[in-house]
Amino acid sequence: MEILLEELYKTDINPDKFHFRKLFLHESTSYQINGISQSGKTKLVKNYLLGLKKSSYLYIDCSDLRIDIAELNSELPLFCSRNRINTLVFDNYTSDIKIFNTPQLIICSELHYDIEFLTSVKLYPLDYEEFLAYEYKYDSTALKNFFQLGGFAYMHKISSDERVGYIQRTLKFALDDIELDILIYCTKMMAQKISPYSIYERLKQNRKISKDKLYKSFESLSAKNYIHQLQKASHPKAIRKIYLCDISLKSALTTDKHFGRVFENMIYLELLKSDTECYYDEGIDFYLPKNSEVILATPFADERALFKKIEAIEAFIFRYQIKKITSITMSTDGSISHPFSKIEMVPFDIWALRD
Repeated sequence: MEILLEELYKTDINPDKFHFRKLFLHESTSYQINGISQSGKTKLVKNYLLGLKKSSYLYIDCSDLRIDIAELNSELPLFCSRNRINTLVFDNYTSDIKIFNTPQLIICSELHYDIEFLTSVKLYPLDYEEFLAYEYKYDSTALKNFFQLGGFAYMHKISSDERVGYIQRTLKFALDDIELDILIYCTKMMAQKISPYSIYERLKQNRKISKDKLYKSFESLSAKNYIHQLQKASHPKAIRKIYLCDISLKSALTTDKHFGRVFENMIYLELLKSDTECYYDEGIDFYLPKNSEVILATPFADERALFKKIEAIEAFIFRYQIKKITSITMSTDGSISHPFSKIEMVPFDIWALRD
């Protein structure tokens, strides 16, 4: 293990061209960075290390097959002390690796671990503003590309005929068979209300599976943020709506086409990444209580269709004293007169780049 540690210590880090994310790392802070596979954890950390003195850090990919965990736990503390390592990075961290005192510790993992002294941060795939850093033009083609590529940065480097296969291989490597089956079913049910029990009823028709095993796998997918669940307003026990970690999974895992649900999922992810508290209700795509605002995913709605939709939710508007209704569209903008709420139609690309 001493030989491997020396090799890792001396190896230069050479990440590909880095586009800055909205998450920044500071030298005085130890971190736990959680995110799905290919969300950008490794590149973020390696770019941070490039700004440090070469002899001051040690980067260890815990998935390296050459690593013997028992030997690593035994020899690493002394190695770090002898070489005056100030920043220690465990990428693809697992709980078998013992944590010890070091000036700065950074661990990267899909799963969250309860380690009190680490600042916990989540790294999601690119939001629309981050995606634009990879685009040559900031025009209507950028939004079209976002629909096609989603938020995985690596998709920019892969030819169009290989993208589906790449995503599928990535998911097969990151998830077990049951988790993948659940994710595929959730992809078909994107932006709809589904429960773990309904998934169990569906999957047991094609494979032998226990309810407990499915529930645990569902919880694991949710904990690792491959799927997200949206709670109903004022009804925490009601069935939740399911959204995917990235819209690119829709075309990679199913042939089903439903642009409206993909559009709604895209809006949800922008709200999620901006840490905005939101809920759904009947006829309400997103309710933002702190803003007294309702957001409707209406990619191709005109004023007449929108007004009719608002009439159907007037009871909710009165009950929750909604002050603002935002209709997010593909390209239409404008405003509608309403006696109780301010109503605006805003194109997605303008709304996503708001302050």
